[in-house]
Amino acid sequence: MGGPGGGDEVREMCSTALRHGYRLLDTASGYANEAEVGHAIRESGIPRAEIFVTTKLPNTAHHKVRESFDQSLKDLGCDYIDLYLLHWPQAMLNAYSMADPKGRVPLPNESPTFIETWKEMEKLLSTGKVKTIGVSNFSIKTLSELLPHCTIIPAVNQVELHPYLPQHNLKGFCNDKGILLTAYSSLGQNSNVLYEGDSTIKRIASDLKVTPAQILLSWAVQNGIVVVPKSANEDRMVTNITLATIPENDMRIIDDIHKQPGKHRSLVWSQETDEVFGWKYEWMGWDISKGGLVSDH
Repeated sequence: MGGPGGGDEVREMCSTALRHGYRLLDTASGYANEAEVGHAIRESGIPRAEIFVTTKLPNTAHHKVRESFDQSLKDLGCDYIDLYLLHWPQAMLNAYSMADPKGRVPLPNESPTFIETWKEMEKLLSTGKVKTIGVSNFSIKTLSELLPHCTIIPAVNQVELHPYLPQHNLKGFCNDKGILLTAYSSLGQNSNVLYEGDSTIKRIASDLKVTPAQILLSWAVQNGIVVVPKSANEDRMVTNITLATIPENDMRIIDDIHKQPGKHRSLVWSQETDEVFGWKYEWMGWDISKGGLVSDH
């Protein structure tokens, strides 16, 4: 379970998810809900060792990794974190928050670079308070820049991934490097174009007598991808945790949906601009234009 938000709604969502068998909780400092996630863990009565907790270093803390990690640990109320991710490759200095970025975003070659930040994240492993470290929103370009400097290879790369943006090339690259790919927005973020509007997904779901959401999640899992779906709806939580077995022919059909005209695109990031959190898509290694996201065919 993952996604931004705060307050009682997040605590209740996590509590409900744990009650129905979910054991991976994905949060982030930038989501401002770590305390609520921690509260849900403690009140669940489930042994901590049975719950996998992921949180993330915000852009605003690339120059103070240890301090931000310790704050996340305190907010979660946990003795340790299972997976700590570098949320974005770009830093943000002197900003109030990710939601209200008032600071300066260094250029890719300016300190703190993501290479410098990663080296500080590697030091966290010696504390015994984090089991694994990884990255998020990294492309082949940024990973290729980072990996030669790593003492510890990122265990995970969490990116937007769904049939309209299947990340086939990135998955192959990560597989070769021993990096596990994790999907966010695997149901299409707030867009319903995938599970309500795509005729191919609906047809396969109907054939298998499951929901379109189950098809989207099952497709990712069968492709060896970890998913962190978000839902506050209890009925959908129960349904989403039950995966379908998709026939190989239908898997290939879903793999190729993005080749249909106009479908290969991000459902999260705008094609009407050329940057995200102060970095050009080009610097991120993303090929996004007003004509749609055209890389990774």
